[in-house]
Amino acid sequence: MNKEVQESIPHPTQKGLKTTLVGIIISALLAVVKALGGVFGNSYALIADAIESAGDVLSSVMLWIGLKWSARPPDKNHPYGHGKAEALMSVAIALALTIAAIIITRDSIHHIIEPHKTPAPYTLIILVGVIITKELLYRYVLKTGVEINSGAVKADAFHHRSDAITSGAAFIGITIAIIGGDGYEVADDYAALFAAVVILINAYLILRPAIGELLDESVVPELNRQVKELAEQVKDVHKVEKCHTRKMGVMHVVDMHIWVDSDMTVAEGHEIAHNVKNHVKSHLPEILDVLVHVEPAETEEHKL
Repeated sequence: MNKEVQESIPHPTQKGLKTTLVGIIISALLAVVKALGGVFGNSYALIADAIESAGDVLSSVMLWIGLKWSARPPDKNHPYGHGKAEALMSVAIALALTIAAIIITRDSIHHIIEPHKTPAPYTLIILVGVIITKELLYRYVLKTGVEINSGAVKADAFHHRSDAITSGAAFIGITIAIIGGDGYEVADDYAALFAAVVILINAYLILRPAIGELLDESVVPELNRQVKELAEQVKDVHKVEKCHTRKMGVMHVVDMHIWVDSDMTVAEGHEIAHNVKNHVKSHLPEILDVLVHVEPAETEEHKL
């Protein structure tokens, strides 16, 4: 692929930026609607849901910044690029969700101890609209995350799914409070507690793979297998002795050892290494770079 063609192809994060911006706008509007509905409709579950949506907005803004940062090309101080910024933002998102869950839990317990008025019926209408909107947004964002292989964008998608779940819990709690009447107002607050638990679970599911990426875990074993198979298709490659992949944002970096005939010249071995790199990158566009170490086929003592 020539340089002109490469420059005409947008970086994968561009699509993620567009999707994230859509999520920010919709989540901000929903947060305002839920907050107003919760305050005027006497529903703390709806207020808690608004806090969760506000957390979504904050996390999506952080993701947008992370994607912009990770798309920057390699420079003198960052020869491997800025892809790790995406994982750092995932960690920040998880922490923001955890803080939101703690605030919701504290206030829910307070309202259980000091019951409030029964929520207004119209809060249920608000929640139905929120659930449908958030579920559609979840599917839209997740599709983009899968397409560009971005853990942070996928994490952002699950924010929207968790928001739909917490809104569902709020709907159930408010329904019980309205039908039950006096004495059942706390159902609304227990629904808010359930929302906090869901948020904490999602925070962990986001945090765990992000830490793995920062620690250079092999997070995509299937990709590692594909890289080995492609390298062994190259002429004069006897075997791929070692192959490791590291995730760098939406891209991956490969380190591998290959075996070639021991009587080859340095120039010939160098050419084979380049052929391996080009072959792998041409078939797997998510590969940022391939570092190839060449070893003589019959010399096993070189294994590390």
